[in-house]
Amino acid sequence: MILQALNDYYERLAEDEESSIPLRGFSRQPVPFALEIDADGTLKQVLDLRVQDGKKMRARQLVVPEAIKRSGTKPPPNFLWDNTGYVLGRDEKGKPERAAAAFAAFRDKVRAVGAGVEDKGFAAVLAFLDAWSPDSCATLELWEDLAGQNVVFKLVDERLYVHERPKVREAWLKHYFAGTSQILGQCLVTGQEGVPIARLHTDIKGVRGAQTKGATLVGFNLRAFESYGKDHLQGLNAPVSEAAAFNYTTALNDLLRQGSRQKVQIGDATTVFWTERKTASEGLFGMVINPGPDPGEQQRVRAFLDALRRGRLPEDYTRDKDVHIFVLGLSPNASRLSVRFWHMDTVEGFWMKIRQHFADLAIVKQYENEPEFPPQWLLLKAAAKREDLDNLSPLLSGAFMRAILTGADYPGALLAAVVGRIRSEQKITYAGAALIKACLVRKARTSGKPLEVTVSLDETSTNVPYRLGRLFAILEKVQEEAHQPAKLNATIMDKYYGSASATPRSVFSILLKLKVHHLRKFTPQMQGLAITREKAIAAILDGVNIADGGFPAHLNLEDQGLFALGYYHQRTSLWAKKPAASATNIETTPTED
Repeated sequence: MILQALNDYYERLAEDEESSIPLRGFSRQPVPFALEIDADGTLKQVLDLRVQDGKKMRARQLVVPEAIKRSGTKPPPNFLWDNTGYVLGRDEKGKPERAAAAFAAFRDKVRAVGAGVEDKGFAAVLAFLDAWSPDSCATLELWEDLAGQNVVFKLVDERLYVHERPKVREAWLKHYFAGTSQILGQCLVTGQEGVPIARLHTDIKGVRGAQTKGATLVGFNLRAFESYGKDHLQGLNAPVSEAAAFNYTTALNDLLRQGSRQKVQIGDATTVFWTERKTASEGLFGMVINPGPDPGEQQRVRAFLDALRRGRLPEDYTRDKDVHIFVLGLSPNASRLSVRFWHMDTVEGFWMKIRQHFADLAIVKQYENEPEFPPQWLLLKAAAKREDLDNLSPLLSGAFMRAILTGADYPGALLAAVVGRIRSEQKITYAGAALIKACLVRKARTSGKPLEVTVSLDETSTNVPYRLGRLFAILEKVQEEAHQPAKLNATIMDKYYGSASATPRSVFSILLKLKVHHLRKFTPQMQGLAITREKAIAAILDGVNIADGGFPAHLNLEDQGLFALGYYHQRTSLWAKKPAASATNIETTPTED
């Protein structure tokens, strides 16, 4: 299904006149430099094609004759483009003999493919290759940057690169299709019979953590993978026609290209998404899941999510509500790629699940500048040790994304991770509290067990763990007020939160005694405040039977989550200088439309 959807996506782009997707026989590659030559093959200058990307210079992506898959001690050259080891016979890798052999192979390849071509640009390249000496590389302008990089050829005063000239393209395609596979069979992607089957599939580039040269999505290298008499080597055990193999790999590489707005990083999974026909949703998902710094983009995302929160797709999206959307998450695995998750839905169903996700997350903000719709990376950091995403299990991030896309329960390990981080680091962040709330309300909804968790402080809740979290926050506030203006070295949060949230009976009697000690330090001017705090504590304890050691002996994981929410809500209410956020208007548990 994945390959079929990618094949269809390629065919859609190939028919779009505005698309720059490479046609079969070509691929998009990073090319930072071009050699500008005149008609007699004399090198006039080295053109720097790089573009500024923040503080770095990035290679321009050009459509060139399809890259050759290389292996062995004498890897073959590409046609009319390659790294300087092949094109100029030098690459500063310390193996001049190998570079010289590569240059000779490149020159022979150009001659063989272009035999009989009558084109002045191609003739100029042949003249250059015949006259060029690798020893001249050191004298080239920008050689330090150029060495080892990909280069193409361009004729002086001509707009097209040499490999783009019509007669040269025609010669290349004739050569390319002459080398098709001699193994015929039925393609698993298109169902066509008697078509050439691809033995090697083009490498996929752009997946974070994978090899820089790329990694395969389909390939076999062990006898154990044989089945139904298929050859185990490379891709023949999963017969895909050469045309379909080119289509799906080209489409996937296009989605993964640098700067693509149809790509986001979720944990270790590089995630791409597309729709079966061109829609407004195709470029929006990445902005919603991982918004960029552009203010215009952020405004667009907020306007869309505000409309989505009210349960309706904006008009531009309504007409596409029945169109299918696809989401594919890939992670590195040695020289191959692993499919972390794969999801297909209608546009309407997809966005309603995104709406449900943000509704489940909705919680009062600690600070006004915190995002009302928190991105995935911020949420996952709340579950990671020291907020470092490298410390997070890749399986957890993948399971989290699947829950968002399908509307299923968030992974249980996610709640455990967030609660564990709070206990060990004695800090509850906005993102951590939002995740706890989302995990609890979604599990309650899918299990049919009612659980009301509001966006902001709920003083009417009779839930004991929630009340105990509120109580802990007030006791912490009393301690802070008793010692003003001095700054405490350690608060009861630092010393007692872990045990108070897990084994309340062992701690709260101590904390209530400390409260009496702290209230005695209130100045005469603070007596009104002391009475207010005592009333708040008494109201919370009302219904919690503290006689005969009535505090719970132990709280399970979900109750510890409720304790954290009670603490967060009460603390936000006590510490806030003014009511935070318009987020208080978000519906917390809407039903699926």
